Amino acid sequence: MSANLKYLSLGILVFQTTSLVLTMRYSRTLKEEGPRYLSSTAVVLAELLKIIACLFLVYKDGKCSLRALNRVLHDEILNKPMETLKLAIPSGIYTLQNNLLYVALSNLDAATYQVTYQLKILTTALFSVSMLSKKLGVYQWLSLVILMAGVACVQWPSESQELDSKELSAGSQFVGLMAVLTACFSSGFAGVYFEKILKETKQSVWIRNIQLGFFGSIFGLMGVYVYDGELVSKNGFFQGYNQLTWIVVVLQALGGLVVAAVIKYADNILKGFATSLSIILSTLISYFWLQDFLPTSVFFLGAILVITATFLYGYDPKPAGNPTKA
Repeated sequence: MSANLKYLSLGILVFQTTSLVLTMRYSRTLKEEGPRYLSSTAVVLAELLKIIACLFLVYKDGKCSLRALNRVLHDEILNKPMETLKLAIPSGIYTLQNNLLYVALSNLDAATYQVTYQLKILTTALFSVSMLSKKLGVYQWLSLVILMAGVACVQWPSESQELDSKELSAGSQFVGLMAVLTACFSSGFAGVYFEKILKETKQSVWIRNIQLGFFGSIFGLMGVYVYDGELVSKNGFFQGYNQLTWIVVVLQALGGLVVAAVIKYADNILKGFATSLSIILSTLISYFWLQDFLPTSVFFLGAILVITATFLYGYDPKPAGNPTKA
């Protein structure tokens, strides 16, 4: 049963990641009249939706009893302030990461973003080894090397990319790249830190997400006030919102829950590899739907290397059994 849940959660994560990146890219490049929606407000709304969803799940686990829900929240959150405060660190980093995602996709096409963001697999592996004392086998280390080679191939400049780069300023491309690289390190550290907390305590993963969402909403609102305070006071909190914007918000809120389930039933590195599979879907849809990316033969070589690394990481050579041993 746990194996089925592991692969089901990984499959849902691939779908969620692909659809989020593509819809977010489309929403940030779609030309419409009036002001564009503020990414900082979308991050806050995603955190609030995540809290509501987790409250419902805790309510369901308590056999749909409001008294049981109130008791769980009181016992697990209010009566354990130090345990709750531990979530402030990864929550702040996740909030930064979510904002960086909008910055990156406002300046990079979906396929380039997806591939570059796979650098988080390496940072996650390094943080897992250092913080969780996780031991990786030879095949896992080899798969990481192959993955990095695949990422390098996909990023190899081509003539079509050089032509497309003329349409974008060097500054915007640099901003997008820096946003992705910063998100890679923040994702690796926050993910492993959250995994460490989940595996050291017996608290429900949904309770942990309520705590994350609480701090995330606070940090997010601080970001809205600091960076977009004037725009919010002028045009309102929901300026530029449409149906597509709400789809992005829901997908981002869903992502936090799916990632939590993946961490619970699998681990962070496996989560990163499953996410890398969405590169293929993102590339195809970027080419046929968004029409902002032209894949090359080098790109396809890199994609093959990424998929090879994915399966190599999951390869678990079983030692030869000893039939004489009881």
